[in-house]
Amino acid sequence: MNNDTASTNSEDVAKSGNARQELFSFFKTLALFIAAAIVLRASVVEAFKIPSGSMIPALMIGDHLLITKLNYGFRLPFVKRTLWQWGMPKRGDIVVFTRKDDPNTLAEDESKVNIIKRVIGLPGDTVEVRGRTVLINNEPYNEPYEVRWEEGGRDHFGPVTVPADKVLLLGDNRDKSKDSRYWGDGPFLDSDLIKGKAQVIYWSWYSWDRIGKLVR
Repeated sequence: MNNDTASTNSEDVAKSGNARQELFSFFKTLALFIAAAIVLRASVVEAFKIPSGSMIPALMIGDHLLITKLNYGFRLPFVKRTLWQWGMPKRGDIVVFTRKDDPNTLAEDESKVNIIKRVIGLPGDTVEVRGRTVLINNEPYNEPYEVRWEEGGRDHFGPVTVPADKVLLLGDNRDKSKDSRYWGDGPFLDSDLIKGKAQVIYWSWYSWDRIGKLVR
């Protein structure tokens, strides 16, 4: 009887130990999975939802995008700036970024908001907007994508020369975009604040036909 009781107790202890090991192994795997997902989101690829119409018609409200993070540099989780930068965006790239809080925007802290615009001016470029015409280095820029001017456009912007390690950005829906032309702290964005490049629409509430469309 005593031997049976001791044997039962030993089996219970063994089962309890195995259960604790399995539980520990489960939480360890879960923690590693979460850590990998955080690093992947911060450094490789991230999903992004279009909240406004500033990039119509290239991007519609309700489009969900995947942006790639390694085009221009490497970022770490919870760090706002690029840790290692090895490239600059090209003119015409659609990029997601954060920026310093704009004193002209009282409703929200823009340093915590993801913004999406198109790169127009690169370091060394002199950019000017006259009516509906964008000039780069005093030459009209023939934009190879559709641009909207719904209300006639801002009469004049610039000329301004883009400093080193900065870019100038515009929205495609020019009269509905708060972009470099309107930023209260200056028209330029530090390039290391760019989080990534828009690549593909993986889902759209606007139209199913847009699913799988490459961002151009």
